[in-house]
Amino acid sequence: MEPTDWLLTVSERGNPATRLDRRRSDGTAWSVGNEVRPLVHGATYFAELLAAIRALHPGDLLLFTDWRGDRDERLAGPGTEVGDVLRKAAERGVVVKGLVWHSHLDSLQFSEEENRHLGKEVRAGGGEYLLDMRVRPGGSHHQKLVVLRHMGRPELDVAYVGGIDLSHNRNDDIDHGGDERSQPIAAAYGPRPPWHDVQLAIRGPAVGDLETVFRERWQDPAPLTRSPLSRLREWLHKEDTHADPLPRRLPDPAPCGPHSVQVLRTYPNRLLRGYDFAPDGERSIARAYLKALRRARALIYLEDQYLWSPAVVEHFARALRDSPGLRLIAVIPSVPEQDGRLTLPMNLIGRITALETLRKAAGGRVAVYGVENHAGTPVYVHAKVCVIDDVWAAVGSDNVNLRSWTHDSELSCAVVDETVDAREPHDPGGLGDGARRYARDLRLLLAREHLDREAPADHQASDELCDPEDAFEAFAAAAAALDSWHEGGRTGPRPPGRLRAYRAPRLSRWERMLAMPLYRVIVDPDGRPLRLRRRNSF
Repeated sequence: MEPTDWLLTVSERGNPATRLDRRRSDGTAWSVGNEVRPLVHGATYFAELLAAIRALHPGDLLLFTDWRGDRDERLAGPGTEVGDVLRKAAERGVVVKGLVWHSHLDSLQFSEEENRHLGKEVRAGGGEYLLDMRVRPGGSHHQKLVVLRHMGRPELDVAYVGGIDLSHNRNDDIDHGGDERSQPIAAAYGPRPPWHDVQLAIRGPAVGDLETVFRERWQDPAPLTRSPLSRLREWLHKEDTHADPLPRRLPDPAPCGPHSVQVLRTYPNRLLRGYDFAPDGERSIARAYLKALRRARALIYLEDQYLWSPAVVEHFARALRDSPGLRLIAVIPSVPEQDGRLTLPMNLIGRITALETLRKAAGGRVAVYGVENHAGTPVYVHAKVCVIDDVWAAVGSDNVNLRSWTHDSELSCAVVDETVDAREPHDPGGLGDGARRYARDLRLLLAREHLDREAPADHQASDELCDPEDAFEAFAAAAAALDSWHEGGRTGPRPPGRLRAYRAPRLSRWERMLAMPLYRVIVDPDGRPLRLRRRNSF
């Protein structure tokens, strides 16, 4: 297997303006020699992040981007509120720089005030915090990134990237009892919504690539907002409106592991004036998925907050049609986040249409599940994970929809491990690539949680879940048993596992007719240049 079989080349990224692909003398669009660890659940990520921030010394660098930040969200109990932790880091001389989406009004169920309050806390300690509205109309900055660099201690450098915001609801663990700092979502999830999510901890040269992502946005000369009202509000609140220079960048950390990491992004084709580092936008997340899907032969494993957009899902359907042995497992929320009389059909119509497309392409080779905790409360799946044939694995902020692939800023990392996994089957895809340890371990880690299974004491011991067909059947059997237990009145011992077969509510013909136009304009807009839209290309 050549890395270019799975990873994008520089030309395939399609963004010659970015500095990302000019950083290496060999011209590759990815870094090698990294160590990547998945941190499943906000509690796991937050505890590690807290320790890492508290270990920073004066002169060290803390960079972060986010969609939403709540200053009172606790990383690990009382006294560990996000705002307090960041403020204290800045007070002791750490260089703290934050880029957070400006957001829309709280009255529209967004987070403008929360993001502003976190900024006040950071600035109170001497840090710098910008509210960034350089997006398309109706768009957002959705990247979730923390980069920690250490003066004279590069072996400690680390970057965290994935789906977990520094905000309410995220601090949940494997038991899925929810976050004590909860934000209401759909009523089905209760007052303390259980939350499933994934973040990556990355060490090695890829830290330099992820720092470049931050630097490109920070150094973009475009104003933070074009709105006169927003500019007036920033002036009244005495907010930062211009980015101060960043410290000189340190050399990339030395290689420390077997993982090749490709940094992938979405930036929209911004109207009037684009980003100086992506004048036509960037759709490398979409392009990376399309390349990996063309190589899929055995199993696509997805965990996704949305899984909608017929234009996006058609590429998964094509892969299923082209490979008769290919299966797809998807783990998604049982109920959309918003359940209002208007918002529920708007959120459901894209998913219903997408699932119809997948099932028409592959029938019983497509299996879609929701998750519940042991009390029977649905778990909100916020993770954004894709593993293909136990070789290519991507984790990021992006969902499987048109908004994430074209319209909002997103950040993901695709990982290919140099280490071939010794467990059978050695080559599930049948292309001679060989299953890779990182991708397989990530899939098994997530599968075992949903199935309530323990990992073998011997990491190299055989496990039926390694085989794509056996894993597919194990998910189906667990969901069928739990569904039957619920349908039978929940009598007798509860079967192991947390999976429920996903059954989308039915929408009437009129609901479909009303919801689809709103879905296309509001829920899932298209951020591509017109020439690409016309031929549904990315």
